[in-house]
Amino acid sequence: MTATVFAFANQKGGVGKTTSALSVAAAMAEMGRAVLVIDLDPQACLTFSLGYDPDQLEPTLNDMVVGRVDMAGTILQHEEVDVAPSNIDLAGAEVTLLSRTGREYLLRGQIAELADSYDAVLIDCAPSLGVLTINGLTAADQVIIPVQCETLSHRGVAQLLETIHDVRRLTNRGLEVRGLIATMFDARTNHAREVLQDLLARYELGLIGPPVRKSIRFAEAPTDGRSPLAAGMDVPGVAAYRCIARELLDEPVPDELLEAARWTPFERAAILGLEVEDIEDLAELEDAEDVEDLEALAQEEQADDIQVIEVDGPPGEVASGNPVVDVPQAPPMADEPRAIDEPLRPTPEPVES
Repeated sequence: MTATVFAFANQKGGVGKTTSALSVAAAMAEMGRAVLVIDLDPQACLTFSLGYDPDQLEPTLNDMVVGRVDMAGTILQHEEVDVAPSNIDLAGAEVTLLSRTGREYLLRGQIAELADSYDAVLIDCAPSLGVLTINGLTAADQVIIPVQCETLSHRGVAQLLETIHDVRRLTNRGLEVRGLIATMFDARTNHAREVLQDLLARYELGLIGPPVRKSIRFAEAPTDGRSPLAAGMDVPGVAAYRCIARELLDEPVPDELLEAARWTPFERAAILGLEVEDIEDLAELEDAEDVEDLEALAQEEQADDIQVIEVDGPPGEVASGNPVVDVPQAPPMADEPRAIDEPLRPTPEPVES
């Protein structure tokens, strides 16, 4: 077997890149694949998420960069996946690489020696566009862009695509942009849907699997030293990562898994803003009732999250989520309007001295 190398890259930090790389790797391992994850980030968040103390590990990827050991000598066998760990020392490796001939190809050569031992290699790139990230992109067959559906995350995609264009031209002509992973997605907000739709249209990128719904469970997972999947978390985002893993491996995605990820044809239409006629082809709807249900769901998804409670009562009572309160009423108007020359208040009589 020869491994397919996936690079998870986005120079914007905090977009769920490490969580995505680890969760997809764990999902592939669940399917019986031999998986290696490479922590190419000096912050070592992936290493920490698997229960290791980066500061206590030796050797790490930094030792590979400076030539003390090959990558095979750094690999740790975790119960879920194999991992090539890193620590903060890797930050100094960029300085070392700057003076090395062929520095962009270092990681590619190391992975080539291990490719026959794995089905998939996943690279968690650093949140930057420096030498380490260029190494990851040069070594990859496909690049995956995790992106949070917010405006600031949107801005970094264009810069990353420019870097990928340069990598294709100079160091890796076979690099393929597989698509986006929508992370920390909140379908209740119009903003998240609008940003996702704009990303897909503006850059002509595909969406890999369902959007990963926001959940606090992902933030809690690293404390156990396991992936969110191994922690047994029953949230839509975990099902979404299983769908994404199957799609990356070109395996069919069962309908029940899509439903668990909350990615039915109706939800897909509402989130992506597809027209009803497009969904009729997509979902193979057969009767008008399904189309009516779809339209109702789309309107519900696009409505503001405001709950209106109707309360029967006399005028002056306001219906809301709080107890009904009395609102002072304006005084009734006089039967006859006041004359223009009528003074607003009585004129005080002069005081006798």
